[in-house]
Amino acid sequence: MSLKTPILTVVGAGPGDIDLITLKAIKAIKSANVILYDALINEELLKYASENVELIFVGKRKGCYAFQQEQINELIVTKAKEKGHVVRLKGGDPFIFGRGAEEIDYVRKFGLETYAVPGISSSMAVPAYQGIPLTKRGASESFWVITGTTKQHKLSEDVALAAK
Repeated sequence: MSLKTPILTVVGAGPGDIDLITLKAIKAIKSANVILYDALINEELLKYASENVELIFVGKRKGCYAFQQEQINELIVTKAKEKGHVVRLKGGDPFIFGRGAEEIDYVRKFGLETYAVPGISSSMAVPAYQGIPLTKRGASESFWVITGTTKQHKLSEDVALAAK
């Protein structure tokens, strides 16, 4: 039986530019015993991991799933209890369409300590790289980030609200 404390750190890997990762994210990656990573991360980030880390690809691409979400949740718990610190490395920010909250909610039921490291979302990075401010006095008072479809594959009601 492992004496290591089972921990999950959900880490936002940013929008793909290796230089847009936070120092806190790098520290989490370095301290991980296991990293479960998504398809949208820049794999160069895995170079920060220790040489003894277990790397597991759990990515999803256009209907092709290495693991279903329920399997990922169970894998986090299993690996954390077996090896200690699991980092769930997710593209962008884990709480913007990233299911980070779902994963944290699930593992807490099993007594895991949980932490979250925000990441830079593409919803902010892409416009910034193009010189487009998301808010600007006299031009834009706010911005919305809305999913196009819901978990049930229906059009989000927020799209209609935003269109008004």
